[in-house]
Amino acid sequence: MFKPQKKKIIKKAKNKKKMKKMLFQSPKGMHDILPEEQSYWEKIRKVSREIADFYNFSRIDTPILETAEIFERSIGETTDIVEKQMFILKTKSGDRLALRPEGTAPIIRAYLQHGLSRTGHPLKLYYNGPMFRYEKPQAGRYRQFNQIGFEIIGSDDDPIFDAQIILVTYQLIKELKIKDLTIQINSIGCKNCRSTYQKKLQNYYNKLGLNKICKDCQRRLMINPLRLLDCKDKNCEEFKEQAPIILDNLCNSCNNHFKVTLEFIDELKLPYNLNPTLVRGLDYYNKTVFEIFTEGVEVAIASGGRYDYLTEMLGGRKIAAVGSGLGIERIVELMKDREIVVPPAKSKPKAFLIHIGEPAKKQSLGLIEEFRKGGIKIIESLGRDSLKSQLRIADKEKVFFALILGQKEVFEESIIIRDMRSGAQETVPIRKAVEEVKRRLK
Repeated sequence: MFKPQKKKIIKKAKNKKKMKKMLFQSPKGMHDILPEEQSYWEKIRKVSREIADFYNFSRIDTPILETAEIFERSIGETTDIVEKQMFILKTKSGDRLALRPEGTAPIIRAYLQHGLSRTGHPLKLYYNGPMFRYEKPQAGRYRQFNQIGFEIIGSDDDPIFDAQIILVTYQLIKELKIKDLTIQINSIGCKNCRSTYQKKLQNYYNKLGLNKICKDCQRRLMINPLRLLDCKDKNCEEFKEQAPIILDNLCNSCNNHFKVTLEFIDELKLPYNLNPTLVRGLDYYNKTVFEIFTEGVEVAIASGGRYDYLTEMLGGRKIAAVGSGLGIERIVELMKDREIVVPPAKSKPKAFLIHIGEPAKKQSLGLIEEFRKGGIKIIESLGRDSLKSQLRIADKEKVFFALILGQKEVFEESIIIRDMRSGAQETVPIRKAVEEVKRRLK
């Protein structure tokens, strides 16, 4: 009677497990974009290009590495991004560089460095690329993530540009068939009225008692009180709701700016809610801030706001600006979750080249190039030799024509063109193959 060799089986299973552990994997929080996902990414890139082109935004690309001080100055040294989430490296010469955690500060650096103000105002720019933040990986949030952003620089503080940035961002998401969108919007005022409000906020929390708020908020209370409203700790939520409201403490100029911004949004008939606790996590924002949500999802798909002080923070003169950013990974996950069908971005092949024998195989690559020059997409299966298996693939790919090149055809300098719909086939000179397929495709 056969007895299973348990010890050997267990040992083999352990070895397999060990081998699996030894395999290299992508770093924690960083992910591959596989071929089957590329159709979503191509769709998002295509729609963003079309939206940018229609609203007259020009493409800009900045390095993924920047001087760390750019972000420390602009985002704020006491923000979570600078304190906890930046990837910092030192060069051999001692320079401190950071993998960019966001896209706006590098664009303003490029704007100042290259004198882009000479190109005229307002300057409309958009970007698409990877960002890096060292944070706990979650659904739709990675340590390397990709972002699309829109910026309007030199807009003279005109509320119409706040409304246009919101519109452009909203329309991009809407074009991707994501429905039930809502804009959360607030104003955090200017330096003057925000300073007065921060004192009221500090007084409120001091009276409340430091022991009632989280440790992060205790620290923020002293160095950056506005960030108290951005706390995600559940214990702090109820205290945020009872805190003084910033909209009640805006100066006349900021109040009027926000009022006119909302009038433009009303005119556009965009759905929005006032959110007095919305402050955003970056120090460079002032006046209008916003986030865009879709029903049933707690995290924002897009966000942005005005940043009139950022050029000063980076050593230039004060220039008004407003912008937004969208997380591509979050949008892709939403599209999948809501079963938004995106057909593959590849163009459909028109013909399939079948080779039979080594002489035909050798001639195949050159013939494929002739079709490429002629603007006809042709596919092949050069690793297979069987006529039957190659015809099966041609049928599966639903091409219009199969081009059959065998040893006889190579010798006679001809090729068989087979109509895959009717089954009819004809032999033509190989030099006329591209011309003949073009004629039959008309």
